Amino acid sequence: QVQLVESGGGLVQAGGSLRLSCTVSGIILRLNAMVWYRQAPGKQRELVATITTGGTTNYGDSVKGRFTISRDNAKNTVFLRMNSLKPEDAADYYCSARGSLRDYWGQGTQVTVSS
Repeated sequence: QVQLVESGGGLVQAGGSLRLSCTVSGIILRLNAMVWYRQAPGKQRELVATITTGGTTNYGDSVKGRFTISRDNAKNTVFLRMNSLKPEDAADYYCSARGSLRDYWGQGTQVTVSS
C-alpha cells in the first residue's frame, strides 16, 4: 500500500521560509515524477513544482526563483523549500507521485502566510 505523508506546514510571516516534506512508503511501479500542488480556498489547484526520476525540475511561474524542489532517495522523501513567502502562497499543499498506472496523493499540509 502506497502512502504519501506531508509535513512542515504552518504559520509564517511574509518574507519567511518553510520547508515541506513528503515521505513515500510502499512501492510505486514506474514512478515518473514527484509533484507538489497547492490549493487555496476558492481557487483551482495549482502545480507548484515537479521533479522527475531523472532529476529534472520545473516550477510554476508564481514560485520560480523562490521555491526549490529536491529529494532524498535514501529516505524516500521529497522536499519543497519555500523562501520569500507571500500571503498569496497560503494554501493547502499536496504531494503527488506520478506512476505509470496512476497517481498517488498525500493528505496535504496547510501553509498560512501572515502579512
